[in-house]
Amino acid sequence: MNNREIGAFGERAACEYLEDRGCEILERNFTLKTGEIDIIADDDGCLVFAEVKTRRGTFFGEPSEAVNYRKREHIRRTAMLYLDSLDKDMRFDVIEVFYSIGPDGMRAEKINHIRNAF
Repeated sequence: MNNREIGAFGERAACEYLEDRGCEILERNFTLKTGEIDIIADDDGCLVFAEVKTRRGTFFGEPSEAVNYRKREHIRRTAMLYLDSLDKDMRFDVIEVFYSIGPDGMRAEKINHIRNAF
């Protein structure tokens, strides 16, 4: 399985996770020249800009550690352009998806939702 397929799996799992908690998914893979936001959701009137990182484990560190300063700035700039015409509260989240591969294919083992991550 390539990185794109793994990333798409993680984003689907993160969307299901958010929807199960009452969020409405507004956008997936929202892209402008300033960057991309994996998920934009409405959480009871608060806009959530979520970056999803999918890993099998923590051998190379926690998935959220890959959301470095440069990536956060791209997300912030893109979010500001998205919000240009909206008047809503907002927050920036990181969703870590840990997966395994078994006889039935990929499955999400654990999802860690870091609210107000940056």
